[in-house]
Amino acid sequence: MPDAQNLFDAKTSYVGEWNIDEKLDSLNAQVIVVGIEHGGDQRLAELTPFKNAKYGGGKANQYLDFIVNTLKPQIDKRYRTKPNTKNTMFIGSSLGGLTSFYALLKYPTVFGKAGVFSPAFWINRDSIVALAQNTKKLKSKIYFLCGDNEGDDDVIKDLNKIEYIVNTKRCECQMLNKKVIVKGGQHNEKLWRDSFVKAYLWLD
Repeated sequence: MPDAQNLFDAKTSYVGEWNIDEKLDSLNAQVIVVGIEHGGDQRLAELTPFKNAKYGGGKANQYLDFIVNTLKPQIDKRYRTKPNTKNTMFIGSSLGGLTSFYALLKYPTVFGKAGVFSPAFWINRDSIVALAQNTKKLKSKIYFLCGDNEGDDDVIKDLNKIEYIVNTKRCECQMLNKKVIVKGGQHNEKLWRDSFVKAYLWLD
């Protein structure tokens, strides 16, 4: 999970934490959460797969390469993990939601599940749509989430478009996607915190 500053501790969070540890403890979940802190002003670069003409960025390939080829092997070596695709998920919000979806396309044999929360598809819209369209098969399980009051109608439009493309890659009867649009939900930690448990349980 990216944006680790906001996952576990209100003292390190920007505008509130997700309470990930408390929520998983309440479920008695046997899971390892690896939170990766963003690099401050480098966050946009880290979590965007493609360079944006106005905002720059485009270093998510390096970010994911580090996770897949350096970090995950160390986690699997040190702890009693289930390292296979089925038991490896990527969950993120906003730019992290964009990256979580991209991770499925880039490394389909590593990440088998993703929580795509309020994804900032807009910043790489054309490129991520084209990549999704050109992906021949997509077997991953995906939980799409956004609010209907995020301040930009394009969030829902983009999410619906990506979901439609994903559905063209497999039979809807497989029930590998779930889309939740929260009434009144805003683009903030509260939406993602309140939605995390349901998303985790469905993905798990």
